[in-house]
Amino acid sequence: MSSTACETPVDPMRSALMRRVRQKGTQAEDDVADVLRELGLRFRRNVRTLPGSPDFANKTHHWAIFVNGCFWHRHQGCRRTTTPTRNREFWLAKFAANVKRDGVKARLLRTMGFRVVTIWECETRDLGKVRKRLKPIVDSR
Repeated sequence: MSSTACETPVDPMRSALMRRVRQKGTQAEDDVADVLRELGLRFRRNVRTLPGSPDFANKTHHWAIFVNGCFWHRHQGCRRTTTPTRNREFWLAKFAANVKRDGVKARLLRTMGFRVVTIWECETRDLGKVRKRLKPIVDSR
């Protein structure tokens, strides 16, 4: 019998669900892009030359925006921040690593002189709230 990376049986329905989770081009990102355009801000998407590949960035004006999913990036106090009960230790370690990596990348960008804003997926349901969060970027132009 050969050993596999995952020793616990995989639920096919869960597997199919996780395959559908997108990393780029999410509805939340598209909503933030619409607000940025509405505010007259110029940006690039998924800037791989910057730490953490911010979802939106403007190198000239030194700002970066991350649009984080509440589940994956552990939005404190959000009802979407659930933890799967199966393979709980794996998930807790994965989430802790995500949060730690997010902090490191934001600090790196700040040391490079960037203003960093994190927009949470649940916040994109109220675009007025997103506009308010992005106001400091608009005012600093």
